[in-house]
Amino acid sequence: MERGLLATLILGLLVGAIARFVVPGEQKMGWIMTCLLGIAGSFGAGLIGQMVGFYKMGEGAGWIASIAGAVVLLLVVGKLKGGGSGGSASG
Repeated sequence: MERGLLATLILGLLVGAIARFVVPGEQKMGWIMTCLLGIAGSFGAGLIGQMVGFYKMGEGAGWIASIAGAVVLLLVVGKLKGGGSGGSASG
């Protein structure tokens, strides 16, 4: 289980950087926050994958699922940050 956790952390760091390039537009957050969202996306993808039976307990998510989870989180955070001002989000 510890090996799966370590793999998820490392994968999440890389995925956060990839997700930043995949998401269109400018993300108004630093690299540390992007990497943390990548880790959270990787953990989230692993948990959801375990719930639906794609992964065994303690097994981390794969590359595609982790990138998808990080991209979703980046989009959600972008909407939450930009949605409160009432202005246009185009930039």
